[in-house]
Amino acid sequence: MVQKYQSPVRVYKHPFELVMAAYERRFPTCHLIPMFVGSDVMDEETTEDGSTHRIERRCALDVDAPRLLKRIAGVDYVYFIQKNILNRKERTLHIESHNETFSNRVIIHETCCYSVHPENEDWTCFEQTASLDIKSFFGFESTVEKIAMKQYASSIKKGKEIIEFYLKQLEDEGITHVPRWAPSSLSLAVPRPNSLSASPPVLPKHLSMPADSLSPVADAKDGASLDLKQESSGLQADSLADILAGTPEDKLDADYIKRYLGDLTPLQESCLIRLRKWLQETHKGKIPKDEHILRFLRARDFNIDKAREILCQSLTWRKQHQVDYLLETWNSPQVLQDYYTGGWHHHDRDGRPLYILRLGQMDTKGLVRALGEESLLRHVLSINEEGLRRCEENTKVFGRPISCWTCLVDLEGLNMRHLWRPGVKALLRIIEVVEANYPETLGRLLILRAPRVFPVLWTLVSPFIDENTRKKFLIYAGNDYQGPGGLVDYIDKEIIPDFLGGECMCEVPEGGLVPKSMYRTSEELENEDVRLWTETIYQSASIFKGAPHELVIEIIDAGSVVTWDFDVCKGDIVFNIYHSKRAPQPPRKDALGAHGITSPGVNNVQLIDKTWTLGQDYSMVESSLTCKEGESVQGSHITRWPGFYVLQWKFHNMPACSATNLPRVDDVLATLQVSSHKCKVMFYTEVLGSEDFRTACCDVQSLGSMTSLESSHSGFSQLSAATTSSNHSQSSSMISR
Repeated sequence: MVQKYQSPVRVYKHPFELVMAAYERRFPTCHLIPMFVGSDVMDEETTEDGSTHRIERRCALDVDAPRLLKRIAGVDYVYFIQKNILNRKERTLHIESHNETFSNRVIIHETCCYSVHPENEDWTCFEQTASLDIKSFFGFESTVEKIAMKQYASSIKKGKEIIEFYLKQLEDEGITHVPRWAPSSLSLAVPRPNSLSASPPVLPKHLSMPADSLSPVADAKDGASLDLKQESSGLQADSLADILAGTPEDKLDADYIKRYLGDLTPLQESCLIRLRKWLQETHKGKIPKDEHILRFLRARDFNIDKAREILCQSLTWRKQHQVDYLLETWNSPQVLQDYYTGGWHHHDRDGRPLYILRLGQMDTKGLVRALGEESLLRHVLSINEEGLRRCEENTKVFGRPISCWTCLVDLEGLNMRHLWRPGVKALLRIIEVVEANYPETLGRLLILRAPRVFPVLWTLVSPFIDENTRKKFLIYAGNDYQGPGGLVDYIDKEIIPDFLGGECMCEVPEGGLVPKSMYRTSEELENEDVRLWTETIYQSASIFKGAPHELVIEIIDAGSVVTWDFDVCKGDIVFNIYHSKRAPQPPRKDALGAHGITSPGVNNVQLIDKTWTLGQDYSMVESSLTCKEGESVQGSHITRWPGFYVLQWKFHNMPACSATNLPRVDDVLATLQVSSHKCKVMFYTEVLGSEDFRTACCDVQSLGSMTSLESSHSGFSQLSAATTSSNHSQSSSMISR
């Protein structure tokens, strides 16, 4: 497996030339990097005007590995080839490095870039990407990978200290300014250390690799960073320019990470950046906030593939049920306001929002009978959405990252009445939904005054709670919470609620029994549940190999606009749009029978008759669009003729290599991930009349631009950062990701 690393943007609050002066002092050897043995110049050249300097070096590292492994490998040092390109005119330094030793067994590639900060020319930015691919290593592949990743992570942390050491050394010597390069500097010699302030910065031959990591190019990773809330660049590019290119808005800044997300290891930072980059590419810029992405990474121990899977499922769930708008649209019924014994109450000692739930005083049976499971679930979701909002607010108030909250559960009054089976069922369902969509939001759970019946309830509930979440539970029986190690260790004495022996008045309702006059019949609850919870503008469809899903839209007036918005939830699909003057026949009930698909509840409709001929009975009006799993696609088509337009989502068949007629490895792996050749999409379509469209065009053109049509229902309003994306419209049609 290829291990990848992507650094955030590190910003030195020093001019580029001064950073280069500090950087050159690290070579040919550096006492701060014991593993760096030395380096030899292999090739070097400088342009006639002195603006560009290229150097290639062969660098030796004494890797800290077990002696037995070194003996088996038959080497004492690991050698790397590193190429530097210093452009004094553009004020950039590009560095590329790869391993020479064991290059047929291990592939290490690293790129770095120093450049001027785009918003402050007196600051210097640093970026880095790296990849490690161990093909084979005498049966010690796993061991070598662990050693490499451990040393690499350690060296990244050390990089900042090294550059700062030499910057301080320059300052002690009275060197605080280095003039920029100018054409008149051609005749000037290479400056000596004590004359840097008097001469333009022409770096010596040993301007070389930052040798503070397993790969010699791993550079000084840190500096004081500008607080820019930016996104990451990825590791997928094939060239240095592709890897390190991007506007400031595409980058994620190191100081921002520390201020708003907390202290992350370099590899954790890399996981966040790479996952965010993937989301930006596949979700058209409408991506969750960084802290929300980080929660899913933490929930899966920073395994990107696992975190991406559950995060995409959660985003689809949020979009389908319009959870982003829950705080704006949900008005809790009066019975919840009167009898739901929970509410927010200040914050704990760590600044986390504090939620108090008097579960022992709650009539769970009465609430379920009066409201139904769906209303209770929606109310709990609104509590979690409010918790996310309060975490953001407290992060600003306390000046440190706060990404979770504390929950205090008072069980006084808990008895067998609370073990009513429908009530427990509703509780388990709520836990399941919250665990899947709000991971790592519970910082601590304080359970107070647990009665004897609590172990029974815990036995029923605990299997549905994530192991990491269970570790955050603190349980106190009786009045144990009042002693040392109790409540006062986590909550300030001044805000302990009065019903727990404190002096602070708590506005959480006292609860009580819900009057039976408020109970509703099962039929009423079922109808209400459907109205409250399953109402959604999106539809789901399953696509199978040989069984596409098709939707027909009848157009009366030419010039009408068909718009669509869909998410590929599973597998890869191909999206097509066809036109026919003939109306497709209604689908047969056994349309899937020929494909052996008999699963109940599967939504798969096929409209185009098998006897129809493309080009005669119907025609394609848009080029086919291949969509990968996890992508969100929005677009529109301006119709040219009246008739019937068929939107088709079909299974993406794996293409073969043109030379060998064999499937590609990536496509084979992608196919294996789609169980039973099944894909799934969630879609929404809308038709704008030609008159409405012309009016909209006139309105837009009067503003001096023509933008694409997008459904106003799409997006992640609450979880999305303030990102924007531009779409290009065409005269007749438009498809955009």
